[in-house]
Amino acid sequence: MVNLYVVVLAVIVVVLLSVSLTRLRSVKTKVDYLVAGRSLPAYVLVFTLLSSWIGAGSLFAGAENAFKNGFAALWAPAGGWAALLIIYFVAPRARNFAQFTIPDLLETRYNATARVLGTIAILFAYTAITSYQFKGGGDILHLTFPGLDEVAIQTFHFPPENAHALGMIIIAIFVILFTALAGMASVAYMDVVIGSLIVVTSFISVPLLCHRIGGWSRLHAALPPEYFQWLGRFGFVNGVNQGTGVAFVKAWDYFLPTFLLMLGNQSMYQKFFSAKTERDARVAVVGWIAGTVVLETLIVAIAVFGTALFGHNAELASRPRETIPFTARHGLPPFVGALLMGAVFAKVISTANNYLFSPATNLVNDVYTRFINRQASNESILLVSRVLVVLLGIFALLQGAVWTSILAMALYAYTIYSAAITPVVMGTFFSKRVTAAGAVTSIILGTAVTVFWNVEQIMLQKGRGTWISPGWLAHDAIFPAVIVSVISLVAVSAMTPPPVREKWAPFFAEPEQAAN
Repeated sequence: MVNLYVVVLAVIVVVLLSVSLTRLRSVKTKVDYLVAGRSLPAYVLVFTLLSSWIGAGSLFAGAENAFKNGFAALWAPAGGWAALLIIYFVAPRARNFAQFTIPDLLETRYNATARVLGTIAILFAYTAITSYQFKGGGDILHLTFPGLDEVAIQTFHFPPENAHALGMIIIAIFVILFTALAGMASVAYMDVVIGSLIVVTSFISVPLLCHRIGGWSRLHAALPPEYFQWLGRFGFVNGVNQGTGVAFVKAWDYFLPTFLLMLGNQSMYQKFFSAKTERDARVAVVGWIAGTVVLETLIVAIAVFGTALFGHNAELASRPRETIPFTARHGLPPFVGALLMGAVFAKVISTANNYLFSPATNLVNDVYTRFINRQASNESILLVSRVLVVLLGIFALLQGAVWTSILAMALYAYTIYSAAITPVVMGTFFSKRVTAAGAVTSIILGTAVTVFWNVEQIMLQKGRGTWISPGWLAHDAIFPAVIVSVISLVAVSAMTPPPVREKWAPFFAEPEQAAN
């Protein structure tokens, strides 16, 4: 049956390359490459937003969470759903602004320092997100080609403990070349194909898995009762239930980073900048809300069914992030399993494309053409963009080689972005009083607290002394980082003169006013 999985993956790769090469001919200018010529209709926006959001974070980190906590893993995607209700009102104004990146927005609303600091924060957060897409794609190849580890050891002389990394390297090379080809147009239209595939296969897979295990009652019998409770096993520490209070705080450790990442997500704003009209941007959010609620619920359900079927398997227990592809490989009819495996693979590729492309856009638009070569031609911009995609891809690959847990990587990336970027972006759209000094302070302190907190957690894991109590370090950095970021944004803005009208006016104009 291995051949079937290989054939499906090969077909998906060929289709994705065909879409990318087809769009390549339309890429002639900076606007074409970075925001698809601002031509994306609503239906394309829905699928590209859905595909860029649901990647290894949902399919691997979310599955790992479901393996450990059951349906309570939905706390993480629920943060995104809540944020989308706010984004519905922001999307048309973001399209009105019609620039290229979040740092464009930060300089217009604040100053050049905010642009540079925002670029740095996005670069580190998004390459971290890209790195665990590489790792997830490598897992797919490992499961599809069981002999790949042996090739890594015998042919490329990898140490046995690192043999799994060969798949990650192969995926990284593919994604880097793929992303460099046609920019946003390639990414967006490819996402239509991928989004359709993952939705259809998820709808088919859930009832088949339910039937295989013997129905809902048998699922309940196969798993601990906490897997069906709203806080799962979040309150358990070393196998002992510490109570509802601890569980609720842990649930917010998952909810809040996702909520804040979604609110300030540059990849999302780039899609809005790429929309044909303000109406297309708003309609796309409605479709996105429906799509993400349904699809992420199905993904968690597949992981829970997979845990019930294969949770006793030693290989899966040691690598719970592989719950969904493992279930596809061993728990579904071969053709459906191959389609689901291919859909997961394609989703990882899509998300890696989006999050690798986004920081490359930052460096081109916010550093190269802003500070280095203001008169750069379209040809030189395209060349520099593609070179940067390669360099950032290598940087992301190196990060993937260092981190081991996709769930931990996801939380770190979400938190650093949430603390550094989201508060100042929301200040742009909802406050006329926030100042440049407040924004710069917020970005610096939000980033610093996140990094310091994570260093302290690493020190604790190594048994070394820490400045922060171990009890506090059991939680994600999201609470202290965001609290410090928001307080500094508000306090420093209150102590400095209000911005002139020209700074906030572009973000509060109605569509008709902005067009005049």
